[in-house]
Amino acid sequence: MARFSGNLGRKMAILAAALAVAGMIPAAALAQRDPVYASARAAGQVGEKVDGYLGYVTPPPPALKAVIDELNIKRKAVYADKAAAAKATVEEYALTSGCLLISQTKPGEKYQGPDGTWQTRGASPPLRDSRCP
Repeated sequence: MARFSGNLGRKMAILAAALAVAGMIPAAALAQRDPVYASARAAGQVGEKVDGYLGYVTPPPPALKAVIDELNIKRKAVYADKAAAAKATVEEYALTSGCLLISQTKPGEKYQGPDGTWQTRGASPPLRDSRCP
């Protein structure tokens, strides 16, 4: 994943744009949650990754893989549009969004920790990647 480069103003623009989309992604994801995805998330089979995409905690069955692949394609399209508007790379924008989406996980949900391992969100804030704004 790319590290942020450039000045503080650029980082703040990316963060502001990511904040806007982070508020939209969970709503969009909830609207698109079918029983396969909802069940997998509740069971800890799927979690938020630092790179802004959903990942598999355990090997997915084909139906779950299809749902997650579709959501990740939609996320990438949103990230590409928002990154262009913020004059950032898709990777920078996705990382910032990933940081925000991980911070929005609920207790019991899975997320990718800074070292790449899967963590279960408890009552405390999730572990933060050092690249998170």
